[in-house]
Amino acid sequence: MTLAPSSPAAPDLDVLLITADQLRGDCVGYAGHPHVRTPHLDALATEGTAFLSHWGQAAPCGPARAALYTGLYQMRNRVVANGAPLAAHHDTIAKLALRHGYRPTLFGYTDQSEDPSGLPPADPRLHSYEGVLPGFWPRLAMPEDAGAWRAALLAEGYAQAADIRTVHLPRDGRTDPPTGAPTVYAADEAETAFVADAYLRWLDEIPRGAPYFAHVSFLRPHPPLIAPEPYASMHDPEEGGPFVGRGSLADEAALHPFLAWHLPRIGKGSLVAGARGPISDWGERERRVLRATYWGLVAEVDAAIGRIVAELKRRGRFERTLIVFTADHGEMLGDHSAFGKFGFFDAAFHVPLIVRDPRRPAGHGRRVGAFTEAVDVTPTIADALGEALPGADGRALTPFLAGETPAGWRDAVHWEYDFRTLEEEAAPLGLDRDACSLAVRRERDWKYVHFAGLPPLLFDLAGDPHETIDRADDPACAGTRLRMAEALLSWRARHLERRYTGMLLTENGPSGAPR
Repeated sequence: MTLAPSSPAAPDLDVLLITADQLRGDCVGYAGHPHVRTPHLDALATEGTAFLSHWGQAAPCGPARAALYTGLYQMRNRVVANGAPLAAHHDTIAKLALRHGYRPTLFGYTDQSEDPSGLPPADPRLHSYEGVLPGFWPRLAMPEDAGAWRAALLAEGYAQAADIRTVHLPRDGRTDPPTGAPTVYAADEAETAFVADAYLRWLDEIPRGAPYFAHVSFLRPHPPLIAPEPYASMHDPEEGGPFVGRGSLADEAALHPFLAWHLPRIGKGSLVAGARGPISDWGERERRVLRATYWGLVAEVDAAIGRIVAELKRRGRFERTLIVFTADHGEMLGDHSAFGKFGFFDAAFHVPLIVRDPRRPAGHGRRVGAFTEAVDVTPTIADALGEALPGADGRALTPFLAGETPAGWRDAVHWEYDFRTLEEEAAPLGLDRDACSLAVRRERDWKYVHFAGLPPLLFDLAGDPHETIDRADDPACAGTRLRMAEALLSWRARHLERRYTGMLLTENGPSGAPR
């Protein structure tokens, strides 16, 4: 169901979509985290509406962002990996902005791959997964090599910025084990500040009163897990409670064949520049150091958002700006003996969402506990512009922004994860590649994980909130397993590709419209 637009087109509305990369939904102050310091996001949550049970639709970055930008589940957009193309016929947030007369401007990256149909294999757009979502004007393009930022560091005399592989080496030169040492560059020279600066300078070019649509896409707190001061030393590694999970990596791997295959593949180099080998070589102390650094990186992003909001207020634009802040996916952060984003655990898919619509003060300061999903973001922005997206899988969150709770809202969230390893000769676990996927249905008290080619999982979240005990084969839970499997099947049936399902070809020509 897609809600009808609840406001007329608003040509004087500024739209600002801000994303952080790999930010867990519980690692923000306003959600009650006892250690992470996010005063600016906390303030934005007070001035807007904070959604506390918001979930990403896929991982890693490319698939997660495809769902965010299209409002479509992975089963429909079919972006299953970084580098998997997004078909050009899908509607996107950039096309939405163009329809309303905006010039959607990007600061950062979108990790979307070009549709190869009609393009020659030699086209350079087909040689990278880090393309810009068609429709965006990249004022500051920040692909993985971060060339523009590194060039600025080189101009300041930082020789190690000559290579993306060395720019994130710490001051003490030690990478294994991680020490939490800071970067060689200062906080106001860091990549996060560089992106924020570019957006703030661009505001000078916007005529007073002219509307704009901007997407500010921060890389942090995504690895490498190294931070500039004061964020590097903001948290003591001994802060925080124990890591959750079954205990050892071996115990985690015993839960399911997927984990037995995936966990040993997580490498140190995905977390710390220059490190080699599996993360299983590290113990709890190293995990705590990395967690403390991650929390510092969250604070760094928070500070950048604080600067942005302060400048909008100074310029008198805050009260005409629709601000949406979210993340693409979460981060395991040492829980379950893992780092990164993958699979089915809550930590990898629970993400923050704050929406501030200046025209809807009834929602300001509201905390929403209802289930919301990444596919709701683009429909929400569309609704703010006076447009419905009948083909989207998500629903506009406008009623929540107005202080209401819509009837018939979802009672569960869903996400998908594809692990087909196209870059390797053989698919994992002896499976056919098209069987290398899973889908999750998560309710308040139960969670069901269906694998296309492996046994399912069932978790009693009320009694086992950290997802450590599989109840799928427990006779006492057989009814719950069946109910959730049927509900998952119904969810998939409702959201399969339906582009032309509302159209008939008749003797008088096409009847209806594509969705």
